[in-house]
Amino acid sequence: MTSVLQAHALGRRYGRRWALRECTIDIPAGHVVGLVGPNGAGKTTLLKLAGGQLRPTTGGITVLGGRPGDTPAQLAKVGFVAQDTPVYAGLTVAEHLRLGSRLNPRWDAAMARERIARLGLVPAQRAGRLSGGQRAQLALTLGLAKRPELLILDEPVAALDPLARLEFLRGLTEAAAAQRLSVLLSSHLVSDLERVCDYVIVLAGSRVQLAGKVDRLLAAHHRLTGPRGDPGLFPAGHHVVSAGHSEGRSTYVVRADAPIHDPAWTVARPSLEDLVLAYMDKRAADDRRAVQEVRR
Repeated sequence: MTSVLQAHALGRRYGRRWALRECTIDIPAGHVVGLVGPNGAGKTTLLKLAGGQLRPTTGGITVLGGRPGDTPAQLAKVGFVAQDTPVYAGLTVAEHLRLGSRLNPRWDAAMARERIARLGLVPAQRAGRLSGGQRAQLALTLGLAKRPELLILDEPVAALDPLARLEFLRGLTEAAAAQRLSVLLSSHLVSDLERVCDYVIVLAGSRVQLAGKVDRLLAAHHRLTGPRGDPGLFPAGHHVVSAGHSEGRSTYVVRADAPIHDPAWTVARPSLEDLVLAYMDKRAADDRRAVQEVRR
């Protein structure tokens, strides 16, 4: 299977602080990939490494078979929409499109004009006068009209209202399907990822905690609720990811090929949010144990 991004032992350090460390991952092409994790997990660093804006401190990364940002041809394959969907406030919508055509050898002017018209954006209007949702759609249009093979988006809808987010994500989904585009989308809003992503990566503690197709990950996990008990009594092959306890009852997220058939437990399929939070909580618990061991 063709990979859109491969990283091995990838790390990036700022001074003495590691923003990303020992990141090993292989993302297949043709997916809308959701990258999710807590603030400071290294999401933006990973995306900038993939886009060629940063160089690794350790390890290696390839995107579409080449070194990110290494040649003009490699740059042309990747579109990047940064946080806050940056556009030039003093330029008009039409001037943004003309700039895009000059900077990008694979620029699709017809598609850009058609999309701007369909969105109701006025070509003569300056970007600084657009709403947040309109600026986001303009930035997405610039990324799509570049005709990349991989489109990277770093928290593109975090500042938008719910309706603007929905419209942005709907447009992204339609474009990805029409252009057979690989997408890497960073967000801390799991509900948004559920709408558009078929592949997810959980990044926490600067390391990948979980990666895979959403449907397969959900099928391999179970949410168990029942009397408070010892998870060590679960059958072999059941691995507890996270546990919560309240008022004599416990809730576990468990990874296993089959659910536990025990009337004492209520078994349900976890949501994507359940799964993401479970692996983030697992990482936080591992970090707390490591700190306690050091203090001893």
